[in-house]
Amino acid sequence: QVQLVESGGGLVQPGGSLRLSCAASGSIFAINNMGWHRQAPGKERELVAVITNGGNTNYADSVKGRFAISRDNAKKTVYLQMNSLKPEDTAVYYCNVASASRPQGYWGQGTQVTVSS
Repeated sequence: QVQLVESGGGLVQPGGSLRLSCAASGSIFAINNMGWHRQAPGKERELVAVITNGGNTNYADSVKGRFAISRDNAKKTVYLQMNSLKPEDTAVYYCNVASASRPQGYWGQGTQVTVSS
């Protein structure tokens, strides 16, 4: 059984910062891509950022230059540093961790990020 535990969401003012974490535990091995997605009310889930096991990263255009994804392979943890947050970043953020045996990945439970004054 695999669990992904997310943390770090909350309420922040525009221009503020948050750091999300997602730790994988259980029977998950040979982890490949680790990523963050988000879903705002009334919208489809979208990819925010992804990092490969080689450290290559890719970002949605809307967050380039403001967000940074990183990973700690020893801890099976992926992070999302979010700076210069905007109200349009408000969403539930989900992590996804893919492995060799499960390329579609496992999903976290989601953490709410609200950007508002």
